[in-house]
Amino acid sequence: MSDEKSFHMTPDEFRRYGHAVVDWIADYQSRIEPLPVLSQVKPGEIRAALPPDPPSKGEVFEAILQDMNRVILPGVTHWQSPNFFAYFPCNASGPGILGDLLSSGLGVQGMLWSTSPACTELEMHVMDWLVDMLGLPEKFRSSSTGGGVIQDTASSAALCALLAARERATGYTSNQKGCDGKLVAYVSTQTHSSLQKAAMISGIGVDNLRAIEVDDKFAMRTDALTAQIESDRQAGLTPFFVCATVGTTSSNAMDPLPAIGEACRKNNLWLHVDAAMSGTAMLCPEFRHFQKGVELADSYNFNPHKWMFTNFDCSCFWVSDRNALIRTLSILPEYLRNQATESGAVIDYRDWHIQLGRRFRSLKLWFVIRHYGTEGLQFHVREHVRLAQQFAEWLGEDDRFELAAPVPLNLVCFRHKGGDLTNQGIMDRLNQSGGLFLTHTKLNGKLTLRLCVGQTNTKTRQVENAWKRIQEEAGRTS
Repeated sequence: MSDEKSFHMTPDEFRRYGHAVVDWIADYQSRIEPLPVLSQVKPGEIRAALPPDPPSKGEVFEAILQDMNRVILPGVTHWQSPNFFAYFPCNASGPGILGDLLSSGLGVQGMLWSTSPACTELEMHVMDWLVDMLGLPEKFRSSSTGGGVIQDTASSAALCALLAARERATGYTSNQKGCDGKLVAYVSTQTHSSLQKAAMISGIGVDNLRAIEVDDKFAMRTDALTAQIESDRQAGLTPFFVCATVGTTSSNAMDPLPAIGEACRKNNLWLHVDAAMSGTAMLCPEFRHFQKGVELADSYNFNPHKWMFTNFDCSCFWVSDRNALIRTLSILPEYLRNQATESGAVIDYRDWHIQLGRRFRSLKLWFVIRHYGTEGLQFHVREHVRLAQQFAEWLGEDDRFELAAPVPLNLVCFRHKGGDLTNQGIMDRLNQSGGLFLTHTKLNGKLTLRLCVGQTNTKTRQVENAWKRIQEEAGRTS
């Protein structure tokens, strides 16, 4: 009897094409620097290059890989370019990519301990490693009352924290009965927009999300926070949650955790600390003063996929009381019941986040930590901070520019003194040139340019060139 027909890729084909894909990635990384950082295509251009109908017969793999160059690459904004200074880093690295490849190859769905014990136990272990590496409090370790879990993004982490806080504040009844419209949460005017979305999804409502004013460093004003909490209590409302930020997206501002934490403890509010990008800096002991007071937090999050060379997505989220999180999110239908879960001896991470299914994300994080070691990670963080501080010094020596915010770590917020239109023009011309990519924010109502140093392969040469190009464009406005 002849072999049954199959359209699958054979192991030998997979091996051959796999080598070709790895070669393509390695070649891409080696030639990325001269490519236009910001994609230069026009809306609809990529779709126009694609056939209108799907193929009825399978195509040879070589043709698919060729179209990576012909169709896809022109439409890519190169986040991995050393000339990428926009938004925030979203880094990949060799060990992270290879760990992710192995995760894809294993194809694990790690919703339960029993569906792959290694997926759960490696994640627990790596998250405990990071507690020590970042100088976080012991209560976040899995051997204590808390523990950590890898979420997809900081947005999901904030939503989970808000949900757990909501349930705790209502005696675990709002999951059943819904919200009564009296719960009030607090952020600053600089807090990431994901908290607004979390308020929408969780049923708290945007009207019950208080945006607290900030000081001249764009950090939350604790006096304004405590006054608003008291005002809401007197109005018959129920304050229950505060999000403090270690490194805001707009300006890298550092909220005062000790004072905010004491206000939360006094009023029995859940404190979530969002350290999405800047948490990576806590690998270095000399930067940990920015998170002083974190021992007062109920939950904490940072993103290795931003500045710790672990390719997207990988967001680390800890709670000090895992029972509060599990009680909030646990659902156990009959088809998920199993002996290990019922024994109570294992953690099932399906109870720690919104989705049921989960990838084996800890593999890439494990690979990165083992490849670089704490020493290697610290080296690159320190170098990125040094380069940002050097850029800030150059700005201070040019009387055409001014710093728009303090520069605690690797983000420099600055503007040309010529005003918003001048700054917009400088940024647009730089981005259209393809030589580098900057983005902007608004601080004190003024358009402000942001230069974030943190891409995996950014070195002195690229930062020097960025400053040279900025000066040249500034000269065109004179």
